[in-house]
Amino acid sequence: MHYNFKMKTATIPSIRVKPELRAQVEALLGDDESLSEFVETSVRESVQRRRNQAEFIARGIASLEGARRTGDHVDADVVIGSLERKLVVAKASKSRAEGLR
Repeated sequence: MHYNFKMKTATIPSIRVKPELRAQVEALLGDDESLSEFVETSVRESVQRRRNQAEFIARGIASLEGARRTGDHVDADVVIGSLERKLVVAKASKSRAEGLR
C-alpha cells in the first residue's frame, strides 16, 4: 500500500474589525496582495515572534539556573550600583567640561 500524506488546508476564524481598521489595512496592501495574504503573513509573523520570545525566555531561564548552580553570577544590585557610580562620575565630568567653556 502507498499512502499520500498531503496536508489539507485549514482556515483561521474570521474576525470582526471596525471599518476604519480594515481601510487602514487595505491602504497598506502591496501590489497584487490580497487582504487574505496580508492576514496570513501577519499570523505567520506573530507565530514566529512568539516562538522567538519563548525560546529567548527558555535560554534566559537555563542561563539563570546554570549561574545559580555554578555560583558564577553577579547580583543585580551589584551591577546597578556599579552603573549608578559610573553615571555619577560621567555627570560630574560633563558638568566640569561645560564649566570650562
